[in-house]
Amino acid sequence: MTYAAITGWGHYAPDRVITNHDLEKIVATSDEWIQTRTGIQRRHAVAEGQATSDMAARAARIALDRAGLSPEDLDLIVVATTTPDLLLPCTAALVQTKLGAVNAGTMDMNAACTGFLYALSAVTAMVKCGGVKRVLLCGAETITPYLNWEDRGSCVIFGDAAGAVIIEPTEQQRGLQSYKLGAIPNTAEMLWVKSGATLYPTTHERLDNKEHLLQMNGTEVFKHAVRAMTDSSLHVLKEIGKTVSDVDIMIPHQANLRIIEATARRLHVSMDKVFINIQEYGNTSAATLPVAIAEAAIAGRLNDGDLVLLAAFGGGLTWAAGTLIWGK
Repeated sequence: MTYAAITGWGHYAPDRVITNHDLEKIVATSDEWIQTRTGIQRRHAVAEGQATSDMAARAARIALDRAGLSPEDLDLIVVATTTPDLLLPCTAALVQTKLGAVNAGTMDMNAACTGFLYALSAVTAMVKCGGVKRVLLCGAETITPYLNWEDRGSCVIFGDAAGAVIIEPTEQQRGLQSYKLGAIPNTAEMLWVKSGATLYPTTHERLDNKEHLLQMNGTEVFKHAVRAMTDSSLHVLKEIGKTVSDVDIMIPHQANLRIIEATARRLHVSMDKVFINIQEYGNTSAATLPVAIAEAAIAGRLNDGDLVLLAAFGGGLTWAAGTLIWGK
């Protein structure tokens, strides 16, 4: 049987750092308020002229080097993002050009913060059935340009970053083992950018109303997120005949430390088994999981054969969980 293992990983965050103390100067907030409610200390923001594809390409080069591959070896490039460079073409096509990956197909996946896990399930199936052999999967987001810097409930949370993994076939039982994907109807308005596409085209009035910027109902998102990530995590563990006690490490979407802690409590997972880097990056949407995977691997938190539990939640509202066996 063929499996689809992660053989390379990399991450990138822009040089510009926005601390909580920086935000105190522009919005009614404080370092204590932000850390108490979110766990975030700082976040990164793109420089002028820096786009999602630039960050994805930076992370991708690191992942390719770790996998011992060149861009020409890639069969497919997938970018999970809700902040593409352009409406057309896909961001993955621009990453292909920047890498020189002349033999790769390209496509994007938009499931907001859950996008990386959605895309991982899709490309795993492609590799396992033999349609492609070497896949570059990036999660990359440029969110700061879409923030309303007068809304302390949202502007303090998000940042920009990119993570990337290389996925290749293997006969060893490695890679994604089970997954569950879902969405909650009638919840789009809880986390969205209303204006700028076909349903609500940009107008002067909508710009004046800041409808082109991110809007979030944090309280409602919190309630849905904890429940969905808990239930889906238990589902994917049951699918492979495992329990929470079998998990070596949990890597959750880095949206809010309170959400992470509440989910871990419901699952009865000790926090020393939960990987957290939200303090450095904030919520980078589809980039949070691949950035966390890369940092966990670099820190020695991922060992060959480890059972990894992944869980995410995002706009849509979408949710997902998966089990992963680490190693090449």
